Amino acid sequence: MSRRSRARPVSATGGPPGSPATLYPSSVRSRIEEVQAFSRAALERDLDDESAVRAALAELSPLSDSSDLRVRDRCLATADAEAYARARDRIPEVSTELVEDRRELAELAQGYATVIAVDEAFAGLEIEGVRVEPDALEEPARVVPERVLGFFARNRDSLRAAARVHRLSDLDSPVELDRLEGALDRLAEDGSIAGDPELDRLVAAAGSVETAAEEAERLANRRLREAIEQRDVTIQGQDLLALIERGASADSLLTRELDGAYEAAVEAARTELIEALGLEERADLARRAFADEPTYPVARDETVVRELRDQLTAARDRRETQRKRELAGELAGLRESCETLVEAAVRLDAELAVAGFAREYDCTMPTIGGEGFEIVGGRSPLFDLPVSEIEPVEYAVTGVRLLSGVNSGGKTSALDLVAAVATLAHMGLPVPDAGAFEATLREFGELATTVSADRSVLVLADEPESITEPGASAIIVAGVLEALAQREATAVFVSHLSREIREAAATEIGADGIAAEGLEDGRLVVDRSPVRGRLARSTPELIVEKLADDDPFYRHLLEKF
Repeated sequence: MSRRSRARPVSATGGPPGSPATLYPSSVRSRIEEVQAFSRAALERDLDDESAVRAALAELSPLSDSSDLRVRDRCLATADAEAYARARDRIPEVSTELVEDRRELAELAQGYATVIAVDEAFAGLEIEGVRVEPDALEEPARVVPERVLGFFARNRDSLRAAARVHRLSDLDSPVELDRLEGALDRLAEDGSIAGDPELDRLVAAAGSVETAAEEAERLANRRLREAIEQRDVTIQGQDLLALIERGASADSLLTRELDGAYEAAVEAARTELIEALGLEERADLARRAFADEPTYPVARDETVVRELRDQLTAARDRRETQRKRELAGELAGLRESCETLVEAAVRLDAELAVAGFAREYDCTMPTIGGEGFEIVGGRSPLFDLPVSEIEPVEYAVTGVRLLSGVNSGGKTSALDLVAAVATLAHMGLPVPDAGAFEATLREFGELATTVSADRSVLVLADEPESITEPGASAIIVAGVLEALAQREATAVFVSHLSREIREAAATEIGADGIAAEGLEDGRLVVDRSPVRGRLARSTPELIVEKLADDDPFYRHLLEKF
């Protein structure tokens, strides 16, 4: 152990066994096997467009909740003390008020946009701004849809990303994606309703009543001024005196002399106000904002303007509340499924991370058990180098060993590699150790898929069957030779399984042999020039042949060659 670092036990706590959320080294075989199952699934995952999936996963984040919601435009009302306590507990986001009778309930409605009465005794009551809902405490989303909408608004981007991940990766979705995405499209980032043209109109109208009324008033005065400037109005002194004696006002003079110019200017103002606010059902109220009696300058009736604003605001709030309740009712039942949706996407993200690491370092799933360890073709993931530049290490240890070497010879790096392999193995993850069979198989695969007929390639392999069991290796080598033959490569494979390989091949594979002429004084006599088209006899066959002269058992054995 060097002075720069001291070995410490690796420990961690995490979620349930097999959970990809927290991975940690364990000595419990069941835990290792469960995470290994997750890792194997990761290595077998095949995506049509992994880059698109990764782009969607980049927008994914854990779902978050909030408990600081407070709604002040509505309240709950009850005459029952027990219902009062239950309401405060079930729906703390809004105020709960005690009332004794219907009169107090009506007074309460003057201070809130909506009052929800939860007592059955109030059924049938008709007071503007009061809803009687005895089951309100059983359905909090009907009273405070913002509770549901707030959760989905905060997590809208993550839910959309999770939906895209499921579409791109063909994961089984726990929720109907079209339904979820359609609901999210109707939800704004701040939790308000989106995509409702009528609500948008009411919001814009309620917020611009005063401005629209001012503009309409300016239009009326401009029209009336232009009309006056274009008229040559002459009032004889006699007429003026007569009018004054009869108590006539300037308004009556305007009415008489302008021949409807005032009416036209006011009608233009009314039309301007109605069109600016997009009014239909409240057009009559808007018309009353400008009186029929002539005045100059034309002035709007502020009382009517305030009434118009209040009505539009109330209509806006009613529309928004209704739409919120509808959307919250639709989304409330999806929350649990949406949590599962995101968890599945997070799991896929973890799978891709494991698979990416495994591909980068040519990893394999380790075998747990036995004594000591064996590393074949190991590349330490601790080096800050491209994987192709990391020299592979072969090292096997059983029992206690001393590792010596020159300075900078790689002793510490070898120790780091052993530690990394052991730690990853006990976490249930693949390790940067290709293994003899897998490493050779990958090399064969690269050869078989990259060799093209338009270039000269020479492939030489010495006893490739040693990578695994004879039966399997004969099949693998046969497949490699078939692929090389199709690509018109030049190849020589030395093998003791030539007969088995040719039998396993789907196409004819030529075979040459170095002929053995026999044994002399225990020494093998051979013609070292390969004979084309001839399968050579093996050394064991020659030995059995020699023994067969003296024993019927060996003659029987020789027949099997």
